[in-house]
Amino acid sequence: MFAIHLMAFYFSKLKEDQIKKVDRFLYHMRLSDETLLDIMARFQAEMQKGLGKDTNPTASVKMLPTFVRAIPDGSENGEFLSLDLGGSKFRVLKVQVSEEGKRNVQMESQFYPTPNEIIRGNGSELFDYIADCLADFMKTRGLKHKKFPLGLTFSFPCRQTKLEEGILLSWTKKFKARGVQDTDVVSCLTKAVKKHKDIDVDILTLVNDTVGTMMTCAYDDPYCEVGVIIGTGTNACYMEDMSNIDLVEGDEGRMCINTEWGAFGDDGTLEDIRTEFDRELDLGSLNPGKQLFEKMISGLYLGELVRIILLKMAKAGLLFGGKKSSALHTKGKIETRHVAAMEKYKEGLANTREILTDLGLEPSEADCIAVQHVCTIVSFRSANLCAAALAAILTRLRENKKLERLRTTVGMDGTLYKIHPQYPKRLHKVVRRLVPNCDVRFLLSESGSTKGAAMVTAVASRVQAQRKQIDKVLALFQLTREQLMDVQGKMRREFEYGLKRDTHLMATVKMLPTYVCGMPDGTEKGKFLALDLGGTNFRVLLVKIRSGRRSVRMYNKIFAIPLEIMQGTGEELFDHIVQCIADFLDYMGLKGVQLPLGFTFSFPCRQTSIDKTGSNMCYMEEMRNIELVEGDEGKMCINTEWGGFGDNGCIDDIRTQYDEKVDEGSLNPGKQRYEKMTSGMYLGEIVRQILIDLTKQGLLFRGQISERLRTRGIFETKFLSQIESDRLALLQVRSILQQLGLDSTCEDSIVVKEVCGAVSRRAAQLYGAGLAAVVEKKREDQGLEYLKITVGVDGTLYKLHPHFSRILQETVKELAPRCDVTLMLSEDGSGKGAALITAVAKRLQQAQKEN
Repeated sequence: MFAIHLMAFYFSKLKEDQIKKVDRFLYHMRLSDETLLDIMARFQAEMQKGLGKDTNPTASVKMLPTFVRAIPDGSENGEFLSLDLGGSKFRVLKVQVSEEGKRNVQMESQFYPTPNEIIRGNGSELFDYIADCLADFMKTRGLKHKKFPLGLTFSFPCRQTKLEEGILLSWTKKFKARGVQDTDVVSCLTKAVKKHKDIDVDILTLVNDTVGTMMTCAYDDPYCEVGVIIGTGTNACYMEDMSNIDLVEGDEGRMCINTEWGAFGDDGTLEDIRTEFDRELDLGSLNPGKQLFEKMISGLYLGELVRIILLKMAKAGLLFGGKKSSALHTKGKIETRHVAAMEKYKEGLANTREILTDLGLEPSEADCIAVQHVCTIVSFRSANLCAAALAAILTRLRENKKLERLRTTVGMDGTLYKIHPQYPKRLHKVVRRLVPNCDVRFLLSESGSTKGAAMVTAVASRVQAQRKQIDKVLALFQLTREQLMDVQGKMRREFEYGLKRDTHLMATVKMLPTYVCGMPDGTEKGKFLALDLGGTNFRVLLVKIRSGRRSVRMYNKIFAIPLEIMQGTGEELFDHIVQCIADFLDYMGLKGVQLPLGFTFSFPCRQTSIDKTGSNMCYMEEMRNIELVEGDEGKMCINTEWGGFGDNGCIDDIRTQYDEKVDEGSLNPGKQRYEKMTSGMYLGEIVRQILIDLTKQGLLFRGQISERLRTRGIFETKFLSQIESDRLALLQVRSILQQLGLDSTCEDSIVVKEVCGAVSRRAAQLYGAGLAAVVEKKREDQGLEYLKITVGVDGTLYKLHPHFSRILQETVKELAPRCDVTLMLSEDGSGKGAALITAVAKRLQQAQKEN
């Protein structure tokens, strides 16, 4: 009995001595909680640096946006293919997602080897190999000649600008295929797949393996918002608030960020943590100076780290009696699976002896204990470093949510995490110690990251279907050149009908003579009153014209016209106008003074003389073409009143259901159809009708139609001009929508901006088609091969919309190529024009008296 106790004491003492010996040799690898908290703080700073637009280029932790914005919502269904490239094997997976949100997933997969000559050869050969494996999988399962959406799990750092694209920043782990870095890996794969004519796949998503892991676990646990891989390599992703991601526009919602934490320390921030063993391992790697954090943690390197340490201890006479073997000198002879085997709870020492013997060594009992402790220190340091970085992510999540205590789930995957007997327990324990205010559940990804890629693809497929619905609506407003030429031709015919006596009554474009027969020649002088009625306000102007110098000075006052007067009797309207004129003359000190007056009246009028005028689109027509007025000498200005174009149904082929709804809800249904497709009074209302329809389809505003959106006139045309500004960020678009009571996401804001653009572009093009008809008519009437002409333009839509004038000019140039048209903005509006017309009329009247 005494002998047994003595033996146990001797073994305990031996074990204690060996552990102390190893601890002294590897004291730099033992990390205190204080050190881990410091590493955690450093990682938090690197995360912030990686998220910043200005600081990202120099950040070692790249914090790459993945464009994965949401987890599955249960509405996904269908069959999807998924590929997984990044580890020691390549996997092809087929996933069947059940309908009606049953969260039932059926999978079948196959693994293919990744030979060194493939992963370190030519890039095109690598992607050809992947495509060949995919083709083999589809052939053996009878899936050829059927179209599949496909997701690619690609476990290397990529910069993404969209979900289906990724530029490889650098290879990691054992991969080193030539000609792939700085290229889009999805394009490389697409090119390779196209060589197989009998398979049809649509690559919708590119995801990192951490993202796949998070999505796999999130499918089972909605609390999952972090994914961690600790396998051949190591990495993590998490859901970040969009407002913190400078690299992507928009602030609404969240986006998954691929941290690429394996490169943490590449800028020197971990030099005080790294040991001589880490530096030796790094120098012998495929990518010296890169992925330094990963080289202290992941399965590709832990075995090699143990080998380097054992060799140094043997050389120092601390192990194996100072003897070494050729195997111990050989890189890669100790693998991470050996480390895991040596750390098994009961069989660890026996496994250690067997592994060391296989390396050509003759270990003593003390050697086995020491080697086992070396493995413990190396793998424990790995878990500690992972825990510090993960704790930094969890702290950020808690702070983003402004919570005192966070409940969350971390999806875990990777061979080291799965096969090492002590690793998960150590990691969990340290994480909980570092972030005591976080309740963390660790969920192992049973199906790997490949299922997650399929789930991302399922979500992307759903979003793609929704996008097609949106595009279908927007396509209604896209006019071809042929359609615009047709509008131009029909407008031209309506001009002719309007000018002729026999067809005038049937014409929708009334071509009203204005009796303005002359232009200012510089001799006009005097004081004139001008009135401008046409919008919500009424303007009275005093215009002073000085002869010979073309000098015009103006004084004006704006008066509101109440809605009850606008929609009351004519007598009430003109009584109100007269009262406004009287107030203005009193204000100017001109009460009782007799002044010539011009009246801008922006509504269709049939005139028999100059003192009953109106205007919308006008031009100088040859008198010989105007059958409604006697005489054929000279020219007269024609007020086209083209707003009524199409009232006879001639442009119904380009009118949409939304135009019809706007027309039905207007004060004059069936009238002014062209105007209702083009003018500022109606464009906002067209947009509102489209937004209502898209919301009903569940494509906008979470399918919720707010009371504000139901309110006619709420979407004023000025909002189109603001929303379409190139200088406006999506955040500001969202702010405008919030002012309208529309609670929009970032994606909603993008769609609203597209809708506004489609509606305003069509309006500018239709205006351009009408104007092209006018200038072409003038060119032909004057018998010119080429016409140079200036067109005066006014109106808030033309003035304020950021793209309207450009699109209008481009359309005229395309439809009237033999006309050089200059658009000139009327700086002082139509009120000044009315005064000048009055001055010209007075001059001509005076000349007539003198004659």
